[in-house]
Amino acid sequence: MTRFIRNLAVALALSSAVGAAAGKAEASTFFGWQVDNVPWGDTLNVRKFPANYSQKQAAYPNGTPLQMTGRCTKGLDLDDVAHLSPWQQAQAVRYRWCEVWHDPTQTGDWVTGWVYGRYISPL
Repeated sequence: MTRFIRNLAVALALSSAVGAAAGKAEASTFFGWQVDNVPWGDTLNVRKFPANYSQKQAAYPNGTPLQMTGRCTKGLDLDDVAHLSPWQQAQAVRYRWCEVWHDPTQTGDWVTGWVYGRYISPL
């Protein structure tokens, strides 16, 4: 039941984000992933650019659903690995930065940011 509720929450978040993103071509497709493998008591930083020294936009704990745009560094598109098992998808992004669509200020001002693939997994 918990997985169902999580998937429902992601679906609702994705549908609201798509509505908020109407007219923004770069955010037309979303992939449901979540924050995972972050050490206990820590959070995953979302960065403005794909680098650990880039400006921090937000931080999310394990289990937080993420709305991925599909774009990752080194030319990887999440659509190209979507047919793989969850473990294989996680391995494909492990050493890459992937772009997310999020609302760091919780005001409806959605922006793109970047998360390190080691700390995310597909839903």
